[in-house]
Amino acid sequence: MSETTKYLLAESQIPSVWVNVLPSLPEPPDPPLHPGTRKPIGPEDLAPIFPMELIEQEFSPQREIDIPGEVMDVYRLWRPTPLYRARRLEKALDTPAHIYYKYEGTSPAGSHKPNTAVPQAYYNKRAGIRRLATETGAGQWGSALALACRLFGMECTVYMVRVSYDQKPYRRMMMHVWGAEVFPSPSDHTNAGRTVLAATPDSAGSLGIAISEAVEDAATHSDTNYSLGSVLNHVMLHQTVIGQEAKLQMQMAGEEPEVVIGCFGGGSNFGGLALPYVLDRLAGKGPRILAVEPSACPSLTKGVFAYDYGDTGKLTPLVKMYTLGHDFMPAGIHAGGLRYHGASPLLSHLRKLGHIDAVAYPQLPVFEAALQFARTEAIIPAPESSHAIRAAVDEALAAREEGRPRTILFCLSGHGHFDLSAYENYLTGQLQDYEYPAEDIEKSLAAIQPVGA
Repeated sequence: MSETTKYLLAESQIPSVWVNVLPSLPEPPDPPLHPGTRKPIGPEDLAPIFPMELIEQEFSPQREIDIPGEVMDVYRLWRPTPLYRARRLEKALDTPAHIYYKYEGTSPAGSHKPNTAVPQAYYNKRAGIRRLATETGAGQWGSALALACRLFGMECTVYMVRVSYDQKPYRRMMMHVWGAEVFPSPSDHTNAGRTVLAATPDSAGSLGIAISEAVEDAATHSDTNYSLGSVLNHVMLHQTVIGQEAKLQMQMAGEEPEVVIGCFGGGSNFGGLALPYVLDRLAGKGPRILAVEPSACPSLTKGVFAYDYGDTGKLTPLVKMYTLGHDFMPAGIHAGGLRYHGASPLLSHLRKLGHIDAVAYPQLPVFEAALQFARTEAIIPAPESSHAIRAAVDEALAAREEGRPRTILFCLSGHGHFDLSAYENYLTGQLQDYEYPAEDIEKSLAAIQPVGA
């Protein structure tokens, strides 16, 4: 077993429940507020765009929620996912650290996103919804929801951030294969998109703008609901299959992680791996937990913890989160899935309580680590996931400097097969770093209007 490379579970070991950390928190998160009244929202406020079963999960007091059989049947197409020991990377780094990674790129969509896309499509189908509208950054979420809608006989409309729409054509082609319609955002398909285009015709777009478009689409069509691939509590809930499996596999390896790492945009893959370990921390034990974000969109490291809108058009509820401001326009880095101005309210709350640490990297050192990983472990990682690799490498190098072992676990949330243009740009010296001037971030933060809880 000392030379085991991958740790595999049987299908019978796929988690049968999602684990919910809300009941275990020492103090509850601040409630979301209605964008009009600025009073705490209730289920009736979310009912126009979400099915009731997902709304109930958003606020559930249950510690575990059963995974429906129809969802389990789809999960079996790719779950359980493998856990790898990165022995070749360890050797290349000459480190005493043991590096493990949970690989979610084995799903049909190539990332962790179907873990929540499938249950979201299932619950909407049960509610009689015909079509789902959503946004996507790099295209991983749009691909996942297109797949899930196809499997449950639903239509799907995706508003894809324009810079990624242009950078990653094969992602949108994948969505087309599964039957989704895809619009570059900002688009002339919605009022929100037309408003942005009128002000900034050459806008690269942002997740905040794309969310506004998708929410407007859902709100103006009675047969359509909105679906979100990150940020919300029910999304974090569905992703906990990652961490539950990882804990079983680490037991097979005979080790416990000292640090758990995930890339961070809105928080979905990070939360999926981290939240089962957060439960250990809340019980007085557990590893250090590290979120890794791009320095071009540093919500956790340079944002403020405040009530803010989840979208640019101010259509969504106000949520208490780490944010750079809903008007923040991130640079067009290749890690499109991490270009979001805010962070999951639940994960923001845990960071505020001191259970989550955060670090930010420019994209050049991220791609340096990605290339080293691809050349040792053979998997070409997505640019988003490569942020976690960068941090894991730095943790392993620190262990080498200290001269002591360290057990590292990170989430490799997806492959980079549709990101090869980014790798070409890196290899030919065309890739550039983006570092926002402090005054630009301060200007964006200043636009956040203070809101009382």
